Amino acid sequence: MVNVWDVVGAVFLVAGCVLTFVSAVGMFRYPDLMTRLHVATKPQVLSLIFCFIGAAFLVRDTSMTWTMILVIFFQLVTSPISAHMLSRSGYRTGRIESDDLVVDELREDLRFARSQETPDIKC
Repeated sequence: MVNVWDVVGAVFLVAGCVLTFVSAVGMFRYPDLMTRLHVATKPQVLSLIFCFIGAAFLVRDTSMTWTMILVIFFQLVTSPISAHMLSRSGYRTGRIESDDLVVDELREDLRFARSQETPDIKC
């Protein structure tokens, strides 16, 4: 006889796998860095959460569940930071057109930083 928790866990695992597949397809379909960053961070985090929730329902072990919760927490913290750093790198290397952005605060910040640069001091 199939347990209800096993069915719930399997549904979460399948949902996580479907989100991962959709994200992988989006990586090939989207044309530029910003849209690929979107599809690489948001659905991947949600699919990881779904897979870990499904695994927690299937395993039913407290220590494993707390470990998965900790991994989910660190993924939620580090994913936006890594996407932010990748987008800044793409902006600085010219892979992101400043004219395509609705709001471009980094352009003003970089312009201000360039105006404040001090000349090299030779010793």
